[in-house]
Amino acid sequence: MILVSEQEEPLLLAELKPGRPHQFDWKSSCETWSVAFSPDGSWFAWSQGHCIVKLIPWPLEEQFIPKGFEAKSRSSKNETKGRGSPKEKTLDCGQIVWGLAFSPWPSPPSRKLWARHHPQVPDVSCLVLATGLNDGQIKIWEVQTGLLLLNLSGHQDVVRDLSFTPSGSLILVSASRDKTLRIWDLNKHGKQIQVLSGHLQWVYCCSISPDCSMLCSAAGEKSVFLWSMRSYTLIRKLEGHQSSVVSCDFSPDSALLVTASYDTNVIMWDPYTGERLRSLRHTQVDPAMDDSDVHISSLRSVCFSPEGLYLATVADDRLLRIWALELKTPIAFAPMTNGLCCTFFPHGGVIATGTRDGHVQFWTAPRVLSSLKHLCRKALRSFLTTYQVLALPIPKKMKEFLTYRTF
Repeated sequence: MILVSEQEEPLLLAELKPGRPHQFDWKSSCETWSVAFSPDGSWFAWSQGHCIVKLIPWPLEEQFIPKGFEAKSRSSKNETKGRGSPKEKTLDCGQIVWGLAFSPWPSPPSRKLWARHHPQVPDVSCLVLATGLNDGQIKIWEVQTGLLLLNLSGHQDVVRDLSFTPSGSLILVSASRDKTLRIWDLNKHGKQIQVLSGHLQWVYCCSISPDCSMLCSAAGEKSVFLWSMRSYTLIRKLEGHQSSVVSCDFSPDSALLVTASYDTNVIMWDPYTGERLRSLRHTQVDPAMDDSDVHISSLRSVCFSPEGLYLATVADDRLLRIWALELKTPIAFAPMTNGLCCTFFPHGGVIATGTRDGHVQFWTAPRVLSSLKHLCRKALRSFLTTYQVLALPIPKKMKEFLTYRTF
């Protein structure tokens, strides 16, 4: 059982809009294709269009947040002590920005490496932000200073998505419209260590499992690819969607994978067995909408909440939906126009969404106290595969719960 307060519709906490638009230029674009929180919750990155990324300290300044709401990260106060409050930064990437990804906090050897090769960068922080650009380049920025550290070249088309390994090893995966994924080692001056080929269409999304064992990639195809992050080989294809898959995300314990498609469905998979566990269909809420428009509920983005009990989805029917893991219908809706992407604040309570107009919106998300059963499952599944759970000498019902077969 999940202990949670009575669910309310998501409230709009704040909306950030781009400043005065640049002079019209066909090479520029105003869409917010990507938004991201740093893993510790102290920074927010917003690709606001016109080749600009904003790095904003979190929590937002008080004038943006209604009184009585607190969304402070656990470490933001401690991190800023002794070095002054962090300042908002503007990164001019020179190209349309499609993908954003923060690194985890690197291990001490990594910090020394950055300091050695970039003596101008303070040693107190080595959080970096990767930006995927329209021309196939990837630029790596030091967050605390806003300095450009590396420029990674190799892709032949738009870099649509980026994902760091959560382990802190500074391995970066990029997904591109050139139909490949590339693996980069930032500890080796951004050396390209692998190219993953096999997709026949643009690669829209890439996601690394929290245990760093698997990589999921979604392209303009009906199937998604699962790759080994150890051998960089294809493990399996997951087939079940009826149209292009455009977004994917792993649960915090790596036991589940969700994929979102233009076919209006989210599918929940067991990535270890390839089994399809559940489908969540996006049906129309507004009867005034034209039922003949097959694209009205086309999905744009899906993501797990940090405790692994909720999903958020953004679709073309102008709604943000929040789903509870065990239910087949959404528990809450919020109206939003031209939504493109969504992500949860890493400590819960907030969802950030980006729009085609270059805006970013912050919404309240369910605040939940996980049951002891779920906490135990999450802890066990963080290091046990489905096959290892099935081999345990425990009752069948326990195995079904631990493998998310009790929906």
